[in-house]
Amino acid sequence: MIHKDVDQAKKASSCSQQSCPSQQQAQNDAAKQQMEMEAMIKSNLAKIKNKIFVLSGKGGVGKSSVSANLAATLAKKGYKTGLMDVDVHGPSIAQMFDMKDLLDISPDTKLLLPKQINENLKVVSVQALMQDKDQAVIWRGPAKTGIIKQFVGSVAWGELDYLVIDAPPGTGDEPLTVVQTIPDARGIIVTTPQEVALADIRKSISFCKTVKMETLGVLENMAGFTCPHCNKHIDLFKSGGGEKTAKAQGLNFLGSIPFDTRVVESGDEGVPVMMYEAPGPFKDAFEKVVENILKQFEG
Repeated sequence: MIHKDVDQAKKASSCSQQSCPSQQQAQNDAAKQQMEMEAMIKSNLAKIKNKIFVLSGKGGVGKSSVSANLAATLAKKGYKTGLMDVDVHGPSIAQMFDMKDLLDISPDTKLLLPKQINENLKVVSVQALMQDKDQAVIWRGPAKTGIIKQFVGSVAWGELDYLVIDAPPGTGDEPLTVVQTIPDARGIIVTTPQEVALADIRKSISFCKTVKMETLGVLENMAGFTCPHCNKHIDLFKSGGGEKTAKAQGLNFLGSIPFDTRVVESGDEGVPVMMYEAPGPFKDAFEKVVENILKQFEG
C-alpha cells in the first residue's frame, strides 16, 4: 500500500509539474477562445469610426442622461450610432430607452443583436440580458471584464459613425477595461458645478492622463434651473466650477447644461428628451455641446 501511495504521489507531482492532459486542453481551449474574442473585437472596432467614452468621478451627476441624449442627438443628425451601457451594477440606459425585452441572438452569426431604437440608433445594456430587472448583479472584476469585451466583440454593431460608451462612475474595472479594449476611445468627463463633484472629476482627469486616453473635454451638467413660475434662475449646485476646472487642467470646456425637469420625465418615459422636438434652454445648450464635440472629430 505504501509503495502504491508513493507511486500515485509521484504521478500527481509529475502531472502538476508538467500539466496533465485535461488541464493542458483546458488551457489551450481558453487561449483559443481569447484569441477568437480578440479577433472579433478587432473586426468590430474596425467598422466603428469614432468612439466616445462618457465617464465621471462620482454618481448622480447625470452621466447616463448625457450618454443617452448624446447618442439620440447624433442619431437624429443622421449619424449611425451605437450606445453601449457597461454600468454593470447600476444600468439605467435600458429604462431610458424603454427596453423591456431581452436582446436576441442572430441565428446566422450567433452574435447578440442590439436593440434597434430607430433607423440610426442601436443600444445594448446589461439590464437587457437579465430576466429579473431588479436582480442585483454581483460580479467580481473578471466577470465584468468579460461582459464588456463581449459587448464589443460579440454584438452585431455593424458599420457605425459613433459608438457612445456609458460606464459607471469612478476609475475601477469597467473604465479600465473600456480603455484597454477600445484604445482609441476619446473621453467626455461629466460633472456638476459643486466642489464635491469637481474633486472627483479631477481624479477622472488623472485617470485619463494615466491611461493616455485623449479627452474631448469637460461637460458641466445641472448648471442651473429656471423656475417655471417666476422665471428666476437658481444655481442649484453653484455655477462655473466645470469651466474653471477644465481651464485649470488644460482641457476643452464643452459647455454647461441646465437642469430641466423634462429630462427626468422623458427618461422615466423611455424617450430621451433630445429624440423629439423640445425647444428650450436644455435643448439649445445640449445642441451647442454636441457641436463642440463634432468639431473635434470632424475638424
